[in-house]
Amino acid sequence: MPRSSSAGFDRYITVFSPKGRLYQVEYAFKAIKSSGLTSIGVRGKDCVVLITQKKIQDRLIKAESVTHMFAITPTIGCLATGRIADARSQVQRARYEAAEFKFNYGYDVPVSYLAKRMATINQLFTQYAGYRPCGVSLMFCAVDEEDNDGPQLYKVDPAGYYAGFLATASGQKEPDASNILEKNLKDKSDLSFEDTLFTAISSLQSVVNSEFRAEEIEVAVVQSSSSSPSKENNFRLLGDDEVSDILNRLANRD
Repeated sequence: MPRSSSAGFDRYITVFSPKGRLYQVEYAFKAIKSSGLTSIGVRGKDCVVLITQKKIQDRLIKAESVTHMFAITPTIGCLATGRIADARSQVQRARYEAAEFKFNYGYDVPVSYLAKRMATINQLFTQYAGYRPCGVSLMFCAVDEEDNDGPQLYKVDPAGYYAGFLATASGQKEPDASNILEKNLKDKSDLSFEDTLFTAISSLQSVVNSEFRAEEIEVAVVQSSSSSPSKENNFRLLGDDEVSDILNRLANRD
């Protein structure tokens, strides 16, 4: 019987196949899709909105203990899609990097630097036989008011690639979500906070072809201090009541 084209080359992270592929890295991307979740991030004029599906696998699990949204610092948020155990490890490392940066330099870490640093760490995991890539994709968001860069949205993948986005997706239906985001954001720029929320939620609804209840999704936002009700640019996870109100307004708008 002919041997599989990947035979022998998927056993070690450091071995390229004759076609120049690292199969273990590709398997890490498959692990993200196998989570069964789809996540979306959209950048607006003065805000960033992150949204993901929330699935509770066991009725005995306390729903409040299941989340894919994490605060790295008070102003930087993270949405992790993929293996949740890997996600928690990556979030812990990101918090360490943010704390070390502030200790060394005396000011909060820029989200662009944090994304670059986490991408560098992920890339190192593809070089050593004693490591394995993490099966998780990270979206970082913040509003950079110190350098007047405004809202920022970055995505970091298991291979160590990162980039800034106007809108992005990850997870099981990433290609479909990306196509829908391109259509929804075509000829649109400088979205208001409400339009950004509606665009993110409606795009995810289109991808999964289903109407959501508040407990079926997680929505997190970061706004500029000038537009935030609290007058702070802090990252926050919206409660079920807030999400339910947004879903009702979206339904009435449609």
